[in-house]
Amino acid sequence: MAITGNGSLTISLSVFVISAAFLLKVEGQNLGTDNVSVIEGEMATISCRVKNNDDSVIQLLNPNRQTIYFRDVRPLKDSRFQLVNFSDNELRVSLSNVSLSDEGRYVCQLYTDPPQEAYADITVLVPPGSPIMDSQEDVVSEGNETELTCTAMGSKPAASIRWMKGEQELTGKMTVDETYDGMFTVTSRLRLTVSKEDDGAPVSCIIDHPAVKDLRAQRYLEVLYQPEVKIVQAFPEGLTREGENLELTCIAKGKPQPHQISWLRVDDDVPSHTVITGSDLFIENLNKSYNGTYRCVASNAVGEAYDDYILFVYDSRAGEGAPQKIDHAVIGGVVAVVMFAILCALIVLGRYFARHKGTYFTHEAKGADDAADADTAIINAEGGHNNTEEKKEYYI
Repeated sequence: MAITGNGSLTISLSVFVISAAFLLKVEGQNLGTDNVSVIEGEMATISCRVKNNDDSVIQLLNPNRQTIYFRDVRPLKDSRFQLVNFSDNELRVSLSNVSLSDEGRYVCQLYTDPPQEAYADITVLVPPGSPIMDSQEDVVSEGNETELTCTAMGSKPAASIRWMKGEQELTGKMTVDETYDGMFTVTSRLRLTVSKEDDGAPVSCIIDHPAVKDLRAQRYLEVLYQPEVKIVQAFPEGLTREGENLELTCIAKGKPQPHQISWLRVDDDVPSHTVITGSDLFIENLNKSYNGTYRCVASNAVGEAYDDYILFVYDSRAGEGAPQKIDHAVIGGVVAVVMFAILCALIVLGRYFARHKGTYFTHEAKGADDAADADTAIINAEGGHNNTEEKKEYYI
């Protein structure tokens, strides 16, 4: 810049100072807002906030850049917009009964030079309807595979679907379709191989969506399975002996309940006087010719199953002379007590003999020392048996 005189220099410096001060003022004014997510039909609130405002005008514009509020005045003829708060530092506006058409970018504008703008995106959430759950078949036999489907319609954004069988989480295959109006339909398919343990188990499809919680559908599996068979010896409780009676009961459970229960003897005929009544078999007056394997067979619409009972007839007195069970703990205790008593007695006797002295008598030949010769010594010794002297010895 050329300076031609003192007057020009003063004007240029003044303009520079004013411009710099204006820029500092604008930069010190911070305009802010927040994005808003709202469920369709509910209320959204937009807040335009200014930090260090110098009485600049705040206004709110809709996505079409039409003025909703200019300061505290609403030029837009839409009564769903209402002023919540107006001050130098904030313009807060509510929008009730939000619809999909309200979605878009709203503008907070601060009248400075140049104007400042901040943007608030309103996202409208549309919850899905109640999930629709269906199955390929209502009843399935054990070991077979069935398919369950769960559909969540009319949501925005698209929902996600989870599967649970009892407390176990399962994985399905999900597909998402977008409709003409920007809504989404989600379908999940679950293929499941069932067992008899799955009969009556609850299967749930759970919908996850930001606009709704705990939205689910549930149904219970119905599984058909073949019978489970078990033979119980009702009588006698112990050994089966000759001359006694035998009563067996066949317990069969299945779905559907077994419609037929039959008895047979493997590799031979059932004894002629056997009485069979439904699930019970009765044989009286057993003998060893009845030994063998007896089978109960139960069947239903799914299949059949059986259980075997091996009969062995013992002698009529079998088990009567069996030695009684020996309680080794009791015997060990008795032996220990006896040994302890013997030990105590030995200790007492030892202490007794240690405190009392014992005596006994010895007879030695008298006069042998005074004999003149050996013959005289012998004679004197033989005759000296009557002349005894008591000697004492002590036991320690």
